Amino acid sequence: MGLFKSKQKKTDAIFGQSVSVRNASLFYKERQALKEVSLEIPPCQITALIGPSGCGKSTLLKCLNRMNDLVPDCRVQGSFLIGDVDIYGQIDLCELRKNVGMVFQKPNPFPMTVFDNVSYGPKTQGIRQSAKLKEIVEESLRKAAMWEELKDRLHTSALALSGGQQQRLCIARALAVKPKILLMDEPTSALDPISTAKSRNSAANCEPPPLW
Repeated sequence: MGLFKSKQKKTDAIFGQSVSVRNASLFYKERQALKEVSLEIPPCQITALIGPSGCGKSTLLKCLNRMNDLVPDCRVQGSFLIGDVDIYGQIDLCELRKNVGMVFQKPNPFPMTVFDNVSYGPKTQGIRQSAKLKEIVEESLRKAAMWEELKDRLHTSALALSGGQQQRLCIARALAVKPKILLMDEPTSALDPISTAKSRNSAANCEPPPLW
């Protein structure tokens, strides 16, 4: 999403939509959170990771856009490929997180307007034309099934939305930068049944399909 600036060398890597994880292990200091995990996910497929609480589902998802880089004393071993790109090689982390978006368990809208939330990512990528930003915002909100709800509230604070609306706004914000892969970490676990149904419908209609 462009929230974290990378000091790593930029490359001309072209990210695909397939995911390949081989013999992946992750350690927090001496505690091992992942142990030799391997999986293959083909492009354009909704995939769910299922397991008990604490088994490492969120940890594995965070490995796929290197969010674990922000955790002190975290070590990752094994191979992680997005398309043909080794994401733990010499890559631009901003480009990685642009192509591999993420929606977290709890809604995390920015303390700004609905419009500014959705347009934040495109602006960090250099898009400044008002007409283009309006087009992106409308398209992203429609994909998240929110346009009719929010088209007259674009310049109100995102923090004034309900929890379900905030989560779907976060989905729209992630889609605005057109990621090739969308990671979703239990995005409906804290929502009521109606908001859960709307959020799941939004996710099911996403392009690309999400990895839950």
